[in-house]
Amino acid sequence: MSDLLSLSRRTFLKGAAAATLGATLAAPARAARAIKLRVSSSAPPERFGSHYLWFKPFQDELQRRVGDKIVLEYFPNGQLGKEADVVNQVRAGSVDMILTGTSIWANLVPEFGLLDLGFLFQSYDHCAKALDAGVGAAYDKMLQERTGVSVLGWGFQAGSRSIYTKKKITSVAELHGVKLRVLPTKAFIDTFNIIGATPTPIPINECYTAAQTGVVDGMEHDPGTVLAYKWDEVVKYGFLTRHIYTPLLSYIGKTGLSKIPDEHKKDFMEAAAFATASIRAEAPKVEAEAMDKLKAKGLEYTEVPKAELEDLRKRMASELYPAFLKQYPSTEPMFKTITDLAAAQ
Repeated sequence: MSDLLSLSRRTFLKGAAAATLGATLAAPARAARAIKLRVSSSAPPERFGSHYLWFKPFQDELQRRVGDKIVLEYFPNGQLGKEADVVNQVRAGSVDMILTGTSIWANLVPEFGLLDLGFLFQSYDHCAKALDAGVGAAYDKMLQERTGVSVLGWGFQAGSRSIYTKKKITSVAELHGVKLRVLPTKAFIDTFNIIGATPTPIPINECYTAAQTGVVDGMEHDPGTVLAYKWDEVVKYGFLTRHIYTPLLSYIGKTGLSKIPDEHKKDFMEAAAFATASIRAEAPKVEAEAMDKLKAKGLEYTEVPKAELEDLRKRMASELYPAFLKQYPSTEPMFKTITDLAAAQ
């Protein structure tokens, strides 16, 4: 009997050891099943960085829905490289997602430049209505067909774009010859040539040094970005042109999207929609907060004289829009949607 008991104990211990080993080996296997997505952002991971206003609600909502089955690896501050390079990585699949505006894609899908034409949108409300009335869907289709990249959501930057300079500007005439950092797209360059400034394309992460060393006299952007990148340390004045209400988008490449299992795709897309609604609600609040903080830090704002603003809008309508539409006639339906909604504002 004792031999039988001894044998039973040995059998049990072997079985227990095998079970423990099996569990140990299974744990990494289970962990390996987690889907990891690399997400790139050029902005700091904070409230005024705009990108984080979309990413954090997306991350939280996705985790609430699927737990750790999909893990987002966030790389802020341009850690994965310049946006122009990361765009190609998203297309190739080495980076899964990128948070950025529309401008960086205009080199691949030039029709995107429509959204960068100066004074096209009157407000973020106007922009939202146009995007949701078919403009956003039309651009998403173009992007998918030409690059394989899809739009997960059309959010907003933390405020409309205005001009920030080292010296005070009180009229449009005073911008003549002022070197302003702009995005390296034709729409931005053309807009500022009409305004009278000297547009100077520079990557966003080089703006601080460029202003500090005199390569540029200032830049144009939204107040949230000015605060997040600490540009108020090198520029002291804001000229409130509000020339562009820039969408902030989340993009995912074909490879990244293919990683999402069918059973999680609905949750993934609904988490993206949740994040988009969240950033649209927060952007106006963050814009006001950013402007208050910039004023408290000594930055002085000047409104553009109303007559000069109206003159700029007329000049854009006669000198900028027709040339763009002639070059890219496929954008005419989107342009009509936008202008029709502007008239209804």
